[in-house]
Amino acid sequence: MKTSRYSEPQILAVLRQAEGGVPVADLCREHGMSDASFYKWRAKYGGMDASMVSQMKAIEDENRRLKKMFAELSMQNELLKEA
Repeated sequence: MKTSRYSEPQILAVLRQAEGGVPVADLCREHGMSDASFYKWRAKYGGMDASMVSQMKAIEDENRRLKKMFAELSMQNELLKEA
């Protein structure tokens, strides 16, 4: 998976600047990003602070771990059914 050029604290800082009244076009030009990236970030991180972002990361990691565990168990179950 492609990693972002911007870290989550940087993204939150850009979003805070936009909430402060800086025009989106100026922010995008200043930080070298597209308007689409800004609006995608706003949809994902809008209204969050740093602690909420870290909680979201932890939940995503836990979800990834559980999905992997489920896939392994379902594969074992299929093998047992065949035998």
